[in-house]
Formats: sequence, structure tokens, C-alpha cells
Amino acid sequence: MASNPVWVAAALMVVAGFSSFAAGEKAVPCYFIFGDSLADNGNNNWLQTVAKVDYSPYGVDFRRGATGRFTNGRNIVDFFAEYLGFENYIPPFATATIIDTLSGLNYGSGSAGILDETGAQLGQRIPLDVQLDNHLISVSRLALLLGAGGAYTRLGQCLYTLGLGNNDFLNNYFRPEFYPSSRIYTVEQFAVVLANRYKEQLQRLYVSGARKIGVFALGQIGCAPFAIRRYGTNGSASGCAEALNDAAVLFNVQLKSAIDQLQASLPNAQFVYIGSGSEMLKTVRRKDPTTLSGLKALEVLDSPCCTVEAESGQCVPDQPSCPDRSRYVFWDWFHPTEALNSLTAAAAFEAVRPIVAQSSSVGESSMIRLAAAVQAS
Repeated sequence: MASNPVWVAAALMVVAGFSSFAAGEKAVPCYFIFGDSLADNGNNNWLQTVAKVDYSPYGVDFRRGATGRFTNGRNIVDFFAEYLGFENYIPPFATATIIDTLSGLNYGSGSAGILDETGAQLGQRIPLDVQLDNHLISVSRLALLLGAGGAYTRLGQCLYTLGLGNNDFLNNYFRPEFYPSSRIYTVEQFAVVLANRYKEQLQRLYVSGARKIGVFALGQIGCAPFAIRRYGTNGSASGCAEALNDAAVLFNVQLKSAIDQLQASLPNAQFVYIGSGSEMLKTVRRKDPTTLSGLKALEVLDSPCCTVEAESGQCVPDQPSCPDRSRYVFWDWFHPTEALNSLTAAAAFEAVRPIVAQSSSVGESSMIRLAAAVQAS
């Protein structure tokens, strides 16, 4: 089966250093991020949890070193920030200033899920409901800076992305020793329950002023080294734990339906289902000879690049990683390398490009100067 030409074209843009928008121009005035460890850039550093990575070798290829990102370099939302024209990456809510709020914040939290209880066995985390609570704090800060009307207008121009659900399967449904969900629901039922809860949360985000909302589909969670080691492949042709991949597909079908319903029912909403990036790992594993060289370079599919702690699945602190990280799909037992993140982000961004292209950042610098003056007064 041939690769989707949209993915290939998008990835080529990244490889060639393509800039999505004119130099110095932001596509949107602000970018707000909700997610799990695939988005977390430091929020979990302040929590009592196994799921935090504020140590080397995490960040070995990131300009500021180990910041709390669960990879060797940039994560997917970092690439999104670059494509959108931001000079700096979106800061974590945990350490952000009130002025930072003007450009957007990252609420992502490792081990977090759509359901509040997800990931509890790992320690503290910030589930989506609490991430949305934190966003309301940001909304109130914007209202102080810009006035209620100015804040509402700005919030409607921002981009919002959400990427959750991975842990609701990996650290909930498929962990019966900690959670009862697999005894209460079939996997089909659980996918419906999860998507319905997500839909309610997306409606809540809309009510807070969000209009341009991209929602990531689940990827092939059964192809993570942790999943393969824990659940086995049962001889599957993919070499993955297909029960988990099948669960992700069931959820994605429900999620796409929920997003379509929200788009149809909420005035001025621009919901986007980001499904293209979720297939990138399948493309890499298939090793289709028609794909570009950047995909073929990712040849180590099932082994982590760093030395991994067996209990946590995360990198052993301060141990060296593999020398050629561009060849590896996975950084640790759960999380992709920057190399895969770059390709996934490029494919995924094509889904949101139409809605961000409609935004305007006219008067952006004067707006920030005004807000700074309000804060100082």
C-alpha cells in the first residue's frame, strides 16, 4: 500500500526547513496545549510522581537540556509552535508568568488522562479536567490584562490542541491490577465512555472561549516497546500488541464522531480531528520503499535509544543514550524520539493549517506592550 502523499509532502517540508508562515509573522496570537507526556514540557517537574523526566539524558538534543520533555529533543507541540511562527516554545503553566499567558500556555502532564483516575498508580498528575481548571485561571488573567471583551476576542483567535487518551488505555483499561474498568466495560464500551467524556470536556473548552480546536487521534499505542514487552505480539504481522492498537482504533472512531457532532452543533466552532499524524508509526514500520529517506532512516523500531529502568520504562538517570538518535523510533519504552516527532508533527499540522490560516495577529506587539503596562500599573 502506498504512503499517503500528504504525509510525505508534509514531512519533506520539515526536512527542507520549510517555514509555514512568513518570517516574523505568527499565524495565531496564542497557542494553548492540553495533553499527556507527549506534550508535557515541565509541568510534572513539580509533582510527586514517577512520571517526570527533569534529568539527563532527557533533553540531550534540546537547547536547554532536560526541561521535563519526555524525549531527547523537541516534542510534537514544539514543532507546532515553530510552524505557527512563535519565537519561543510555549511555556508550561507551572512556571508561566501572567504575560506568558498572552502567547499561550502548555498544560500537558505526563500520565494524565481524560478520566481523572487514570495514571494514579504513578503518583500525582494533572488530568484533563484539572488542565481545564488551570486554563480558566489563564482566562481570568487575560481578562485582567485585556478586559473581558479583549480577552474573549483573543481567545477566539488562538489555536488549541488536545492529545489525550493514551494513558486511559495504557495506564487504566489495560492495567486491571490497578483499575476495575476492564471488568466493568468491554473495550468497545470503554471507548464510547471515554469519547463521551472527552466530548463534554471539549464543550467546556469551547465555553471558555476556544474556537479553533485540534484534537489528536490516538496512535499505535500497541507498538510502544512497553506494550510489546508486557502484552506480547501473539504472532501479529505488525510485530505489535494488536489488542491495544485495536482499542485505539475503536476510540478514534468514537472521537471522530464526537468531533463531527461538536462542529455541527456549536456556533463558530472550528473543530479539527488530527488523524494523519497517528498513522506515521504505521508508515515507518511498514518500511514502504516509496517513502522519503527521512522515514527510511528510522530503522530501529522496537528498542529504546536510552538505557531504560525496567519498572518505570523511563531512561536511567545520567546514563548515555544511543549515539545515532536519528535511527530510533523510540526514546524510552513509551515515548518517540525527536526524529519521529518531527515527521508526526509535520503530517499532523496539515490538519490544522486551514483553521490557523484564518487567524490574524495584526497589532500583536502593541497588544503585548499594553498588557505589560497594565500589569505594571
